[in-house]
Amino acid sequence: MSEYELRAGQGLRAYQENPRGRILAIESSCDETAAALLEGGRKVLSMAVHTQIPLHRQYGGVVPELASRSHVERVGPVVKEALRQAGLGLSQVDALAVTAGPGLVGALLVGVSYAKGLALGRGLPLVGVNHLAGHIAANYLTFPELEPPFTCLVASGGHSHIIAVEGYEDFRLLGRTRDDAAGEAFDKVARALGLPYPGGPELEKLALEGDAYAYPLRAGFNEGPGLDMSFSGLKTAAVNILHNAAQRGEEVDRAGLAASFQRAVCRTLTDKAVSAARQQGSRALALAGGVSANRCLRAMLKEACQGAGLAFYCPDFRFCTDNAAMIGCAGHYALMAGRRSPLSLNGSPALSLCPGEK
Repeated sequence: MSEYELRAGQGLRAYQENPRGRILAIESSCDETAAALLEGGRKVLSMAVHTQIPLHRQYGGVVPELASRSHVERVGPVVKEALRQAGLGLSQVDALAVTAGPGLVGALLVGVSYAKGLALGRGLPLVGVNHLAGHIAANYLTFPELEPPFTCLVASGGHSHIIAVEGYEDFRLLGRTRDDAAGEAFDKVARALGLPYPGGPELEKLALEGDAYAYPLRAGFNEGPGLDMSFSGLKTAAVNILHNAAQRGEEVDRAGLAASFQRAVCRTLTDKAVSAARQQGSRALALAGGVSANRCLRAMLKEACQGAGLAFYCPDFRFCTDNAAMIGCAGHYALMAGRRSPLSLNGSPALSLCPGEK
């Protein structure tokens, strides 16, 4: 056993025995470089985030190579800022957590490599965290009383999954999108409407000015009894309305189209998630992921949960988008379960959360 393995093993046992153990977390899966300090798994001591939105906006979307370069430049300063906010030094950190996937491979490697360097240099236990597990854990940061089991809808730019959270480290896939993720569909329709990147929040703003019933957008697949979803057809229908109007020289009610598309996507997510929770006999349904910041989705899910007798949870807005606090929380429970990553940990862009997931 190497000296590092010996020290990290001792550090893991010490962390598990310390109810106020401090974990430093790093998140770099896409276009935000983030670091956070947590105490006891759920108490956030600090959060530092550098967003790359201004960098990518000129290209209409994330450019992977530019994202990776920015992470290289920012990861050190962001970690230092998180430590400064918490009033702590590295000598007062007990463990490390880092996003290992899924995400952009170059971006993931920056965070993973930096975390491994810190772990080796300080002899600290390190754990790689699944990004989706982090999003689910964002609810634990907002609701101290929340514990598994429950059903969770994870909706983001890259994922739309309905997951049975049977334990802090025990997940089962119930349903998922067959094509575009909800956030991806929002971004694509927003771009067709001429809205800037990131498209989802801009589409939500435009939708506030429109009639959500202006355009009857439907997808037959989503009206079936299964828990899987499809957003590609809805996206194509919205884009075709714009193209057909342009060919005829007609004006489109852009706000109405944005509102109608948003309603169709949120209705699908809501119906499928509530159906899944009821089939599982769950008492609670949680929402997570970047799309959890969408107020239309929050309101629709809250109303549906009230009607179905389900408790509804969704994270505070500051924990909705990519952040390191959620990674630290998920990492805490992984460490408490005895899971520790070796220094051979690598970034895995297609990392699965649930057994058997493809």
